[in-house]
Amino acid sequence: MQLGMIGLGRMGGNMTIRLIQRGHSVVAYDRSREAVDASAREGATPAYSLEELVQKLEPPRGVWLMVPAGDPVDQTIETLTPMMSSGDTIFDGGNSRWTDSIRRARQLENQGFQWLDVGTSGGIWGLKVGYSMMIGGKPETFQHWEPIFEALAPEQGYGHVGPAGSGHFVKMVHNGVEYGMMQAYGEGFEILKGATDYPELDLTQICGIWNHGSVVRSWLLELAEDALRKDPNLESIRGYVQDSGEGRWTVEAAINSSVPAPTIALSLFQRFSSRQEESFAAKVLAALRNEFGGHAVVRETAGSAAKGE
Repeated sequence: MQLGMIGLGRMGGNMTIRLIQRGHSVVAYDRSREAVDASAREGATPAYSLEELVQKLEPPRGVWLMVPAGDPVDQTIETLTPMMSSGDTIFDGGNSRWTDSIRRARQLENQGFQWLDVGTSGGIWGLKVGYSMMIGGKPETFQHWEPIFEALAPEQGYGHVGPAGSGHFVKMVHNGVEYGMMQAYGEGFEILKGATDYPELDLTQICGIWNHGSVVRSWLLELAEDALRKDPNLESIRGYVQDSGEGRWTVEAAINSSVPAPTIALSLFQRFSSRQEESFAAKVLAALRNEFGGHAVVRETAGSAAKGE
């Protein structure tokens, strides 16, 4: 099949290569000319504008978006649709909010276009092992484009999960679960590292043991083992953790459905905590302990306050 790919970053570029390796034809576009040239060297048909991309695709067209969530998706769709034809399909493979996907699907269907929201997981390893894909939209649209999903995914690694928006909703919850798992691993390894009775514990070795037969074995744990092997004390990394937004949306969905999700919620808040040079809440706690119990407080020196230490 032929597909247009818009956005050739870490995900889109590798997805393009994987499709070509499995016999599909890809017309590739990115705002970076260098990224387009790189995809062309892998066998993609280069397009240096959205107009050129649409012109090089044969109707009924399929155009896959791998661009940042929010306005970039809307702006790309707004630019594309006047050049496309009724019956063409737009895929959104990024981490869009599911409510935005519902809105976009309705707007596009009213204009005669097809829509598929594709929750995509696999990161930079997807080229080698495939991408897990959770797909929302009309069943007949999914069935038409199924060879594309079959090429991108590992065996049994994709599926049509429901109507428009459901693909991104399922991927959102997937990422919320990921937050909780990562936080649990992080806390566990900090306990191990801080064990005063066993100061010589080899965390890399422990990762390897846990990854063979343990009930907590996982791909995330394999990645932790790789990271610790490269830098056993993670001295080159600052403990500053961003969030892509999907953890927040998962917590919001839990609240809206009155579903208790304390682990996911706390893992999200812990990421916020990681970004503070110093917690004002912790200062309040220290001050209160001093006020009600006379407990000692650690005073900042002029130098440390100036440096934010």
